[in-house]
Amino acid sequence: MNSPNGGDEAIVIIKIDLPQMRGTLRRAKWIRGSPSPPFHTILLGTGFIDFQTGVIMQRISSAITKMLPLALTAFAFSNAAIAQNQLTAIKVAQPPKLEALASDAAWAKAAPLTVKLSSGANFKDGATTVTLKAVYTTDTLYMLVQYDDPTQSVRRSPYVKQPDGSWKKLVDPDDKGGDNNKYYEDKFAILWNINNSIKNFDSMGCFALCHAGEAGKAFGNKYTASEGEIGDIWHMKSIRTGYIGQADDQYVDHTRYDKDKAPEAGRKSDPKTAGGYDDIKLVNGKPEFMSKDGKAANKGGTYYLRAEDKVPFDDSKFVAGDEVASILVSRFTGDRGDIDAAIGYKDGTWTAALTRKLVTGSKYDVQ
Repeated sequence: MNSPNGGDEAIVIIKIDLPQMRGTLRRAKWIRGSPSPPFHTILLGTGFIDFQTGVIMQRISSAITKMLPLALTAFAFSNAAIAQNQLTAIKVAQPPKLEALASDAAWAKAAPLTVKLSSGANFKDGATTVTLKAVYTTDTLYMLVQYDDPTQSVRRSPYVKQPDGSWKKLVDPDDKGGDNNKYYEDKFAILWNINNSIKNFDSMGCFALCHAGEAGKAFGNKYTASEGEIGDIWHMKSIRTGYIGQADDQYVDHTRYDKDKAPEAGRKSDPKTAGGYDDIKLVNGKPEFMSKDGKAANKGGTYYLRAEDKVPFDDSKFVAGDEVASILVSRFTGDRGDIDAAIGYKDGTWTAALTRKLVTGSKYDVQ
């Protein structure tokens, strides 16, 4: 359902094991028997504004400091626990159709990895369950991600028409800068260790990159320890990228926070040739664009505006209480558009199917 609730938080560290792909993936060391196989972090939900995993880092650190039995991790960071959380991708002759989501027959052949998550925010009783599957063809990897979520968070800071006829954007009153968690979108992200370059990623996962308590954002910054350590981020943003069939292809490097030169620290986006998302501005007190169907977002429309559907704003079509999108979206082209996706929310469960070529040739992508 459409909900004013904010996004949902959880974290799990898993190992992706592709035993049948030794030749193709040898450089990335995603193979059975690798001396130091990479681990990948999946972050589910919208508690992380633009992948700010410092939200989790700060809360875990606080819990440890106070000696409280609070953990946002799905399991302890022990070798035994990590060994149990392996997802194996199997080869299929016929790839799954993304738009079919979990109903495609190709997924039936893949063994699921199911992990229970606890102590998150905005889940039922603070807990949820994620189920992962993976298959591949000669040149392409496919992943299926499903998790329970009682609220479908779609109201990403829309504009709302006021009783006096003016327009105002909904904002989280508790947002200290980069941590809007009330009017936002459901998201998840997958972080891959490129060429096993990130030191300690096999034992620490995202904790090797998350730096809580630093200047710049309410929950710290994300960056690797040294030059040459690079991670590949597959960032599913439901409103900005998911509903138009993509995940945002990003990366993280060693760049430290600088208010003017590097406000996002090490978290960056792959190069693009066109496409993306931009805020819709207020012009003369009204949103600059609207959808050509003239529907309010809370009356059968959407909380995103496709670039091909935009028309000049006609204020006469809306009444007080109507909400319209504040974000203009279009598909990425170029390196940033490498990850195709389909998403769906039904009966309290999010499902996402993602795919990417095994080899893209980009230095910002795991190969």
